[in-house]
Amino acid sequence: MDYGLTEQQVMIRDLCRQIAQEKLKPVRAHYDETGEFPHDILKIFAQSDLCGLYIEEKYGGMGGGVMDLCVAVEELSKVCSGIALSVAATALGTFPIILHGNDEQKQKYLPRIAKGQSIAAFGLTEANAGSDAGAIATTAVRDGDFYVLNGTKQWITNGGEAEIYSVVAKTDKTKGPRGASAFILEKGMPGFTFGKKENKMGIRASATRELVFQDCRVPKANLLAKEGMGFIVAMKTFDTSRPGVAAQALGIAAGALDEAVQYSRQRRQFGKPICSFQGIQFLLADMATQVEAARTLVYQAARYIDSGAKDVAKISAMSKLFASDTAMRVTTDAVQVFGGYGYMKEYPVEKMMRDAKITQIYEGTNQIQREVIGLNLIKEAASRKN
Repeated sequence: MDYGLTEQQVMIRDLCRQIAQEKLKPVRAHYDETGEFPHDILKIFAQSDLCGLYIEEKYGGMGGGVMDLCVAVEELSKVCSGIALSVAATALGTFPIILHGNDEQKQKYLPRIAKGQSIAAFGLTEANAGSDAGAIATTAVRDGDFYVLNGTKQWITNGGEAEIYSVVAKTDKTKGPRGASAFILEKGMPGFTFGKKENKMGIRASATRELVFQDCRVPKANLLAKEGMGFIVAMKTFDTSRPGVAAQALGIAAGALDEAVQYSRQRRQFGKPICSFQGIQFLLADMATQVEAARTLVYQAARYIDSGAKDVAKISAMSKLFASDTAMRVTTDAVQVFGGYGYMKEYPVEKMMRDAKITQIYEGTNQIQREVIGLNLIKEAASRKN
């Protein structure tokens, strides 16, 4: 099925499929085992023009949108979502600049990202500010032509590896979420360092570190939008980026389904392939149906965002919620199809199951997604004329 993909999106899909099979598959176990960051693979992404899919052509990108990004992330995640995350997380760090940056900021940073010269990251989460994003404690105090940042961000994907960071800090503690502002930081700025690299259950090829700010002086020219708009920048960024996480989850689920189907044809019990048993067929059928439903919702959300629609929070949250829950169910069932072998690291579904879990947690837990969906439903109902 072509799923209504454009010619460019089909090209992206096929290219990513080839790269995933030829470059990612042979090394995915190595990167998962060691936790190394896949610098060599990122060079391949850059050479293949995959780094600027969603960036305008005038800034060196391919001129696509969220849908193009989702197609790439899904296909790469079928083989290794940890490596694919370098692309998705860079998009998360780049969307604040795309959505709220001025032309000078875009001219300075987007071409570097589009060419694969720099990767990006997004810094919002803190030790006491996860789902409660308004509780961030990192401060940014104006000092002439600079802002001075102090504080620590936690669990930042691409942390330490990225060269460009979109960071949210409090410029006015008395205003709660309305006192937050967003800034562009660069690796190497004095006072900007990194904490420990986390030892994670899954997506181990992805780097996750603390961002530490100690009197870090950031030029006022690096302020995104205006003071006090940091929370809006963050929420609008998540509305745009969540289908990317959903595509990652979708890819994990689709990859696990492919592995389960192939294994069921090879594994023999009672003198015949286990795919001949109705119990396995029904399990595979449910897995496949869930994957197709997730793909439909993810693609619909991405296309809706690319259409320029303003109220995208609900469908964006729905895509992330449904696809990540699907990834967890499908990978668990894939392990079941493999039986005892599925529990062993020599087989990829064990890794896929571990990788799937984080998609229910980051960029807003699925409990938060349900709250976003519910609040939007109530808002829509209240706005209707009786």
